[in-house]
Amino acid sequence: MRAVEIRAFGGPEGLAVVDRPEPVPVAGEVLIDVEAIGVGGVDTVIRSGALAGFGFQEGHVPGNEVAGTVASVGDGVDPVWVGQRVWAFTGEGGGYVERTAVPVERIVALPEGLAATDAVALGTSGVVAHFALARAPFAAGESVLVRGAAGSIGIMAVQLAAAGGASAVAVTTSSAERGERLRALGATHVLDRSGDGDGPAAYDVVIDVVSGVDMPSFLDRLEPNGRMVAVGVVAGMPPADFGAKFIAAFRKSLSFATLSADTVPRPDQRAVEAAQFAAAARGELRPVVHELLPLEKAVLAHRKMDDGEVFGRIVLTP
Repeated sequence: MRAVEIRAFGGPEGLAVVDRPEPVPVAGEVLIDVEAIGVGGVDTVIRSGALAGFGFQEGHVPGNEVAGTVASVGDGVDPVWVGQRVWAFTGEGGGYVERTAVPVERIVALPEGLAATDAVALGTSGVVAHFALARAPFAAGESVLVRGAAGSIGIMAVQLAAAGGASAVAVTTSSAERGERLRALGATHVLDRSGDGDGPAAYDVVIDVVSGVDMPSFLDRLEPNGRMVAVGVVAGMPPADFGAKFIAAFRKSLSFATLSADTVPRPDQRAVEAAQFAAAARGELRPVVHELLPLEKAVLAHRKMDDGEVFGRIVLTP
């Protein structure tokens, strides 16, 4: 089968389409004929080599979520899954493929009316946004700023905060056109990337998908008892001394947390995924697919991601 692997860390040109043996499901696994593959920001960070110290090596196949149809099952898995449309979390990679074998506890049945492409635009992004708001914790009536709102996690955070009764949902983004699209999804205030614009002076909660050198400046946007939750590092790591901002603002009792879905128990994730897929099928959540590209265009997909062209999620199709 065809797969895309990281031949060399660095730019998108380090990705290559290769032939790999088709997987065979072992006990507890299902084999999925893949129809849609989500391209996430973490894929580009891994490809760059920035996470090599966390065990990722050249030869790695990116992609942590797919959707498709179960073709077969391994020992111990109920054969009722065969032929069902499912979304699957592939783990720390392995999603840029035509077929994949995953543990049955990592799949969720898709409701009627939800396309595979929409499932991968929502899946992990919706989970991260949900648990980031819970980690804050966010409560109805509070104000929220989503930094880096045009990506798939940010888009879900905007919708969930608005649906959860936020008094204001401000977003940072790169253009007025993107700002209007975010307003249609629930944003009440649109700011530029530096946080300037017509919005509240401070916020109860900041959800940060970006990080990078400008992260400390957004700590100044927190209300007393305000909370920032970092869920991504698409702009790189923050300055090593950014914690000094907290000490300088000691009397405001600010809090900072990181959120990785890896620390959320899988049953809890599955419950949220199933509920969000059902909400999307009912039209209550709106997955945003930026563009569909064939698997062999993975280099182009990553180039668009690196250039900041993407609103929502690029989806690869085998």
